[in-house]
Amino acid sequence: MVESSTGVPSGLRERKKRETRERLGDVAARLFAEHGYDEVSMSDVARAAGVSDQTVYNYFPTKPDLVFDRADEVLEKIRAAVADRGAQQSPVEAMRSIVLEDVDRYVAEDPALARGEFPAQCRLSAVLRRRALEFYDEVTSAVAAELADTGFDSMTRRAQAAALVAVVQQTTEAIGDAVLADADRESTRKRLVDTAGAALDHLSTWCALA
Repeated sequence: MVESSTGVPSGLRERKKRETRERLGDVAARLFAEHGYDEVSMSDVARAAGVSDQTVYNYFPTKPDLVFDRADEVLEKIRAAVADRGAQQSPVEAMRSIVLEDVDRYVAEDPALARGEFPAQCRLSAVLRRRALEFYDEVTSAVAAELADTGFDSMTRRAQAAALVAVVQQTTEAIGDAVLADADRESTRKRLVDTAGAALDHLSTWCALA
């Protein structure tokens, strides 16, 4: 068993770090939901979580990072869905699975937590909207790189990736609006599945990604 320099098994240490990060993200989300993003400081998060300010900064160097706590995970999930698609699965179908997963997560989410998370908070804060645009640009670059096997030139692949990621972005924004409006979740789920599905069906033809 590999141990860290502190004598703690590295696997256990990484698990504890991951759990601490998740807990801080959840605490921040609840505070953002209750008080609004602009009214919550890093110190407020530290106090509510029962840790030092420095601990929060160790995991999240800036306040927007608390909202984008799953950004790396989401980017990798989307990239992998396109990269690992089977020979018979198109990029559109790979992205469809991502959209359905996002919608299902929204339906199952704790309402109090959801109001403080990425989809809803990005609808309320200009700072977070700008950060979201940067994030989606990174996702688009990652997806475009995984479309190399389609045989299209780099500009076409970038355009195709942008169209695919736009469906994810629009779905996420619609989820944020639904959360803030306290919309019925099941009816919202049906609407989002139908509208996102229709958009992806059109992309199969428009972007030659069938």
